[in-house]
Amino acid sequence: MTNQQTQLIKKTWRLLRDVDPQLLGDVFYKRLFLKFPSIRSLFKGPMEAQYVKFVAMLSFIVSHIDQPDAIHSELVDLVKRHETYGVKPGHYQPVGEAMLWTLEQGLGNSWNQEVEAAWKACYDMLTHAILEKT
Repeated sequence: MTNQQTQLIKKTWRLLRDVDPQLLGDVFYKRLFLKFPSIRSLFKGPMEAQYVKFVAMLSFIVSHIDQPDAIHSELVDLVKRHETYGVKPGHYQPVGEAMLWTLEQGLGNSWNQEVEAAWKACYDMLTHAILEKT
């Protein structure tokens, strides 16, 4: 990722971080389950807690985007937890698609090809790191 992409991610996240996590999470998971219904079975119990976790993880990543070691440590824990839930490497691509779509909806006119490329680069970097751990 370039420095410009990092700055774009921080800038655009500032526009979204105060959105109610319930709303942002709901939009994300509805899109994920609509496009990839088989993933729904991985989630047990009420989704409200997942909404908050989704937004908290995005906030953590953005706030530590300049500190790869901190993100790496969190990713190791995340991968271990998600493996116990049945998450497979093939699930990360659908999650990325749903995340990008959610960000696009939330950012509206602030979303453009440059912003999309920045968020995609970030997600690709994280996914690469995750898949190295599996």
